[in-house]
Amino acid sequence: MTPQPPSFPLRRSQVISWCLYDFSNSSYSAVITGTIFGAYYTKVIVGNQGGLGDVWWGRASSISMLFVALTSPYLGGIADSGGYRKILWIGYTWMAILCVAAFTILQPGMVLSGFALATLANIGVEGGVVFYNAYLPEIAPLSMQGRVSGWGYAVGYAGSIVALLAALPFTEPFRASTIWLLVAAQFALCSLPAFLAMPLDRKRSLGLTAAARAGFETSRTLVARLWRRPNARRFLLAYLLYEDGNNTVIIFSSVFAATTLGFEARELVLLYLVVQASALLGAWVMARPTDTRGPKFVMMLALVLWCLVVTAAYFVASKAQFWGVAVVAGLGLGSLQAASRAFYARFIPPGEENQYFGAYALVGKSAAVIGPLLFGEISRAFGSQRPAILSVAALFLAGLAVLAGVKVEDA
Repeated sequence: MTPQPPSFPLRRSQVISWCLYDFSNSSYSAVITGTIFGAYYTKVIVGNQGGLGDVWWGRASSISMLFVALTSPYLGGIADSGGYRKILWIGYTWMAILCVAAFTILQPGMVLSGFALATLANIGVEGGVVFYNAYLPEIAPLSMQGRVSGWGYAVGYAGSIVALLAALPFTEPFRASTIWLLVAAQFALCSLPAFLAMPLDRKRSLGLTAAARAGFETSRTLVARLWRRPNARRFLLAYLLYEDGNNTVIIFSSVFAATTLGFEARELVLLYLVVQASALLGAWVMARPTDTRGPKFVMMLALVLWCLVVTAAYFVASKAQFWGVAVVAGLGLGSLQAASRAFYARFIPPGEENQYFGAYALVGKSAAVIGPLLFGEISRAFGSQRPAILSVAALFLAGLAVLAGVKVEDA
């Protein structure tokens, strides 16, 4: 497929299929990362005495993100040079699906097995998203990319709601294996339309070995090219900071609710359902302003909201208070991620989508290395998760300050 000009007809069938992939992998984000498995692994598989479960869960998250961060620019170069995007995308996805199905073997005390499976599953999910994101400039013209990105996140939150509703009947009594298999099934079935409908990879004359060499060369030079573009550089620095805070909130919010506030599995699912509904609303409402007012406006608004929310979370003393904070947080969650993806797409030359989104993943997943480790270590050092929350607030505030200096007209 040849690179698309800035303006071309919206590919509606492809947009729908592309959004459905967000519907499919959001089952993992909602049930595995966001609510049930994170708390199950920390409290049941490991045991969270003295914050030990927090440490192991933080390690699984950080190591998987570090792997994706370091390999994505290189694999993006291979995808662009050799036309291997779809193969890599499908391969990563199915690795995640099979690992989630394998969660059914886990029993209390199987710390290392759970750590290995969770790490590989995270790699599969996060690695697949790199190549999924790279389709955005090919299926939507520049004037519609903010809306399409927002629709994708909105449909993804709907997928989270479906996955949580499916899991809810199995939380009391708790039937872990059934929940993991339901997630794997939704992920597998709802990703198929995207695999079938997305554009074929551009035909290249390079074999795998030559593409590997070309991928190394393009990933090496990409850093230099981005560095020479000051606004792209500032954007990625801001993204590094606030995405670190965002990932830490996603990874540890359910653990904080379960450990500090005493939420049970059913309560976690209900809480996350409401948060996903508010996030869906936020992503959908702000999708059009991302194009009409600009992605920077939406991102700044969402970051101000996040700073207020995380500061409020530090003072939360009851489940009712946490419900209120979480619902408000959801409004900014989807709009920030969708606007970030649309904003970054404006920096990408046609035909280089995979390597540029590989660099985007390098920054975004690197952001998930420091925050979770810092949260886990601060939690263990103080014997409380509350001091760790302040480190997250600092990350959002720093990201907001850097983003303020990014000039939209150079994007």
